[in-house]
Amino acid sequence: MAKENVKLTGVQKAAILFITLGPEASAGIIKKLPESEIQKITYEIANISAVKSDQKQEILQEFMEMNKAKDYLTEGGIDYAKNLLAKALGNQRAMEILDKVTEATQQFRPFAIARKADAQQLLNIINNEHPQTIALILCYLQPDKAGQILSSLPEDTQSEVAYRIATMSNTSPMVVKEIEKVLDDKLSSVVKSDMKVIGGVSTIVEILNQVDRTTEKNITEGLEKEDAELAEKVKESMFVFEDIITLDDVSIQRVLREVETKELALALKGCSEEVANSIFRNQSKRAAAALKEDIEFLGPVRLMDVEKSQQRIVSVIRRLDEAGEIVISRGGEDAIIV
Repeated sequence: MAKENVKLTGVQKAAILFITLGPEASAGIIKKLPESEIQKITYEIANISAVKSDQKQEILQEFMEMNKAKDYLTEGGIDYAKNLLAKALGNQRAMEILDKVTEATQQFRPFAIARKADAQQLLNIINNEHPQTIALILCYLQPDKAGQILSSLPEDTQSEVAYRIATMSNTSPMVVKEIEKVLDDKLSSVVKSDMKVIGGVSTIVEILNQVDRTTEKNITEGLEKEDAELAEKVKESMFVFEDIITLDDVSIQRVLREVETKELALALKGCSEEVANSIFRNQSKRAAAALKEDIEFLGPVRLMDVEKSQQRIVSVIRRLDEAGEIVISRGGEDAIIV
């Protein structure tokens, strides 16, 4: 995801939008979507690794503007929508939004990456280009961004570029395409520093932890069809050993009946006092004392062995949860009625 020079699909934008909105808000929306769309979006969320720092805000803004434009179109048609949007955002931005809503020219408009780039980045790249090339590029940029770049050019270049813009008429599509490709290649070398890590397995886990059991099950099953290994990573991350403290006492007692004492002792080796106490208080005094002795008698152990024991116990918890024998606290409508 978030590869330079690749136009984001609607599903990819939706994935970034959900990340931007956060787990709680996203959970409320995602469970109302068709199952096929949920699976596509959650797959994209889980596979996002990086995105331009301004991209989340840009997509959120686009989402709000597109919804507003759709409302206006429904109320009074394209002229009505254009007039209202133009008053709020200006003629050019209004047309850009309407083009997207009506699936018209925006999809094929050249220099899409340049329009998203920072003005200073563009200036640094095109500063030494021929005035005719600079003029062509500025013609495809937003007026405010083009104005920033033009005002930052050397004075003798400013007037020359302005003249060429004013007198420019028809330009060969092949020339436009060639200049766009060269510019995109140059931009790709500088935008990497403007990236930050978002999304991934941890993000989709945060969202899934806020939805109800049915939605979670539909999503994980969909992920399994797309990528079984990824689905397993998501499942493993949804409940970790330390999350035992979130289980109610009855559930912990049910888990303990499925786990051997030796396994439990190894898993508790070096864990937090809070986690250990959640286990001890759900045992008889004699069993808790015996477990504490087993932990002490273990002596030094490899971290790898501890983690494997913890993961085996987590697998037991997941199995009991799926069977409905215990309850893992979730968001959404997965509340407990007493």
